[in-house]
Amino acid sequence: MSSEKEKMLAGELYDPADPELVADRVRARELVRLYNRTGATDRESRALLLDELFGSVGETPTVEPPFRCDYGEQITVGDRFFANFGCVFLDVCSITFGDRCLLGPSVHVYTATHPLDAESRAEGREYGKPVSVGDDVWIGGQAVLNPGVDVGDRSVVASGAVVTRDVPEGVVVQGNPAEVVKELD
Repeated sequence: MSSEKEKMLAGELYDPADPELVADRVRARELVRLYNRTGATDRESRALLLDELFGSVGETPTVEPPFRCDYGEQITVGDRFFANFGCVFLDVCSITFGDRCLLGPSVHVYTATHPLDAESRAEGREYGKPVSVGDDVWIGGQAVLNPGVDVGDRSVVASGAVVTRDVPEGVVVQGNPAEVVKELD
C-alpha cells in the first residue's frame, strides 16, 4: 500500500492531513522563514538554505524574499535561476525550471489541485500535476502557471498571464487564459 506522500508525488488523490506531510510542510515553512529573514548581502546563507529546501539547485540561483512554498523538496532549479520578490510555488508535485529562467515579482506556480466533484472535495483529498519550465524562459510578474503545464524553451509568459495549457517553445503568451501572441526567432 502506498503512503500518502507516495500518492501525492504520483499525482493521485491523497490526504494532506497525513502526519508525514504535515511534518514536511512544517520543515519547509521553517526553512522559508529563515530564508526570508536573511539579509540582502548574506548570499552564502541564502545559498545554503536553498540547497536544503529545494530538491536540486544549479549554479548561482537567486530567489528574492519573501518566498513561499509547500514542501520545497519537489522544486528543481537550473543554473542562473532568478525569482523576484513574492513568488509562491505550491509543490505537491514536481516543479522544474531549466537554466537561465527569469521570474518577475509575485509569479505563482501551482501543482496542487482539487477534485471537481464537490463530495470528493468535501472529503479533504487533493492531488497534483507537475509543472515544467524549459531553458531561457522569462515569466513576467504576477503570471500564474497552473497544474500540469509545460513551458517550452526560450518562451516568454507576459505579466499577468494565466497559463492553463502547455506553452510551445519560442513563443510569447499573454492573457487569461494565456494565448500565443507572437513567435520568436
